[in-house]
Amino acid sequence: MIALIKEPWHWAVAGILIGLTVPMLLLIGNKKLGISSSLRHICAMCIPANIPFFKYEWKKELWNIFFVLGIFLGGFLAMQFLTNPNEIVVAQGTRDSLAKFGITDYSQLMPSQIFSVENIFTLKGFFFFIIGGFLVGFGTRYAGGCTSGHAIMGLSNLQMPSLIATCCFMVGGFFSTNIILPLIFKLL
Repeated sequence: MIALIKEPWHWAVAGILIGLTVPMLLLIGNKKLGISSSLRHICAMCIPANIPFFKYEWKKELWNIFFVLGIFLGGFLAMQFLTNPNEIVVAQGTRDSLAKFGITDYSQLMPSQIFSVENIFTLKGFFFFIIGGFLVGFGTRYAGGCTSGHAIMGLSNLQMPSLIATCCFMVGGFFSTNIILPLIFKLL
């Protein structure tokens, strides 16, 4: 049984499970799926300042923090006990495209040529960790939610703002991958 769990599963399994989470949350307590909102709840709990954005009944949203902690705990347990020892399978076309940027190591979940401790205090690390993190955070706040909130929850509820946000996420991702990322690698 453990060998079955360690093997890679088809992507549709995760899609179905995530898709079933939406109606389950709505049926259990009219809760909305979203991950980025948990940061606001944590700040509301921990920041004693008199900031209007953090003045709300965050205790009603405590379930969301436990949900996110469960995601982290599940990821940690999977990494510790269920890691597949084989190299991650990456399509040859993707390998060829990434090789142009010097990315050839697929032994870890994230390419070590970008996401490594050695890169944190380099120009590459500055772009990927600091600038990238800021843009993700800014975009999430500006869009009123993250990709999971809009693309999964918002679209399933047929919300037009979520459709617009999801289209913008996709356009931004395509633009970043095909225009910005090659420029960053040329500069670095």
